[in-house]
Amino acid sequence: MIVAASSINSPKLLMLSGIGPAAHLAEHGIEVVADRPGVGQNLQDHLEMYIQMAATQPVSLFSHWNLWGKGVVGTQWMLNRTGLGASNQFESAGFIRSRAGVEYPDIQYHFLPMAVRYDGQAAAEGHGFQAHVGPMRSGSRGHVTLASNDPAEAPKILFNYMSTEQDWADFRTCIRLTREIFGQRAFAPYRGHEILPGDEYQSDDQLNEAIKEHVESAYHPCGTCRMGAADDAGAVVDPECRVIGIDGLRVADSSIFPRITNGNLNAPSIMVGEKASDHILGRSLPPSDEEPWIHPAWRVAQR
Repeated sequence: MIVAASSINSPKLLMLSGIGPAAHLAEHGIEVVADRPGVGQNLQDHLEMYIQMAATQPVSLFSHWNLWGKGVVGTQWMLNRTGLGASNQFESAGFIRSRAGVEYPDIQYHFLPMAVRYDGQAAAEGHGFQAHVGPMRSGSRGHVTLASNDPAEAPKILFNYMSTEQDWADFRTCIRLTREIFGQRAFAPYRGHEILPGDEYQSDDQLNEAIKEHVESAYHPCGTCRMGAADDAGAVVDPECRVIGIDGLRVADSSIFPRITNGNLNAPSIMVGEKASDHILGRSLPPSDEEPWIHPAWRVAQR
């Protein structure tokens, strides 16, 4: 049997089936089949914030941000699969290193040619652009636990976001580096005032307030059935995706990630499915000694 129900529902299903922290299962009257303390623990996610700039020229999508424009874009896509609707508009993206001494680029960017809130709480004020930015490897860890032994009841979810001081420092770095990028000469012909968080937010305390108000999930939950060695008490599945202590059961989704990926979860989650299927079919790729390229000056240079 293969469980692939997400980082929220996979641990829920395991715990309802008696696989999980014994004391927690006993609280809900569930017979313990396998005491795996790691089930539901190690919950991780990516948070991001968007830094918005007003544009001094009509170069953004704002011209189409009206009923007529949306109708035209939608019609072009429906009839011909062409036009602005053929893109999600996040075609410019990148990764940078937050500081010297970080081995990998640990900040992710997406650029959107419009300044708009996703929640609809504020109308776009005019032409603008924004960068979605966030650190990739937060030290915070949350958990998924059962609310009851009723399968129809949603589990309790605590992401425990921003629970370390380093999380706040990393996000302040994200904002300041984004401002530096938007301050480059290439943006000068288009750069107006900063909409969000706003030029008045400069000190650490002010930026912390802006982060608290505007940070949001990138919807990348993972880690709640993490992979590890069979003798690792916190591990839930072994390196072949098999639930430790249970015969004939695998988990194959982003819940098995020991640590959140340095980027979006979609492709890595697909790779988990491919890996699990190869193990089931007894296939494996030939060994490889390839190593990722790492900038030789990463210990002493941020860029």
